[in-house]
Amino acid sequence: MEINRVFAGLGGLFGAAGIAAYAAAAHSTSGHMATIAPILFIHAPAFLSLSFLGKLSRASYLGGLILILGLIFFIGDLVSRDFNGDRLFAFAAPLGGSLLILGWIVVAATAFKALDFKRD
Repeated sequence: MEINRVFAGLGGLFGAAGIAAYAAAAHSTSGHMATIAPILFIHAPAFLSLSFLGKLSRASYLGGLILILGLIFFIGDLVSRDFNGDRLFAFAAPLGGSLLILGWIVVAATAFKALDFKRD
């Protein structure tokens, strides 16, 4: 079975970024890196799993795409606050968090056969 190389690569990058965030948190007075690190670590193995699931169903692939957007907005906002002293844009973190919740719900929905959109 083939894997989705983009999701597999993102899994590796999220793991590496999680380590970097933990290192930054150890040397930072801001609490954002300590928040970012576990979020990235949670999603690293998830994307390694999605690299297989994304080839099985469109729903899990869609869930992965929604998770990517959620991470970009949520993590991007926290990083922007640390490095620029300001938000990425208004409501970026809540939008990202909402997308993360939605993405996980879509991935969970693939467990139900009736909601799974099989690829041809």
